Amino acid sequence: MAPDAGPARPAYRRIVLKLSGEALAGDQGYGIDPPVLDRVAAEMRDVLELGVQVGIVIGGGNIFGGVAASAGGMDRATADYMGMLATIINALALQDALEKAGLQTRVLSAIEMRAVAEPYIRRRAIRHLEKGRVIIFAAGTGNPFFTTDTAGALRAVEIGADVIMKATKVDGVYSADPKRDPSATRLPRLTYIEALNQGLQVMDTTAISLCMNNKLPIVVFDLTRSGNIKRIVAGENVGSIVS
Repeated sequence: MAPDAGPARPAYRRIVLKLSGEALAGDQGYGIDPPVLDRVAAEMRDVLELGVQVGIVIGGGNIFGGVAASAGGMDRATADYMGMLATIINALALQDALEKAGLQTRVLSAIEMRAVAEPYIRRRAIRHLEKGRVIIFAAGTGNPFFTTDTAGALRAVEIGADVIMKATKVDGVYSADPKRDPSATRLPRLTYIEALNQGLQVMDTTAISLCMNNKLPIVVFDLTRSGNIKRIVAGENVGSIVS
């Protein structure tokens, strides 16, 4: 492209980024690592400058893991509700970082908590996006027994996103766990059925099925490499795409 041709048109108009709580913990493994928040905020600013609308679904595993607690004997529904509340803590921290980076941000919670977040209303969420605000979807789906992966897929489909981008610590989907199996190969493209049948760690089965039924592509990418979100939005082949 000629240097004076201006920025290319982004590959996606509206995205949902699925961030795990563990991603926010960074290398410390627990809690919230401020440099990670700052880096995500800087990347979001770059993406918004391309004219892309951004929704973020956040997990809570860095503070409280519902599945782990229920495995330890806690009632699963109670553990899941506690996990949803953990996502609200993360959402407020991320909102603060995004606003420090100069971005207008709204937290929309599936569990009503009017003092700190707006209730999730689909049409209001879409309106915020159209006004150029970043929206953070907190409290998962608002229901126990559903993961934040499923919440990400659900919100992405509801608001008419073009893609759901799942941020991980590896550079895509592998045929096996690359840490345990040195022969594991990266799969740049795969189908929903392949991901489901082979039990690949893309998202949980409910989330993949929801994406498959609504033809919503999933991009799995490495969040730890700076600039990856912008690269994907610009249409570069980063990570793995499930479609």
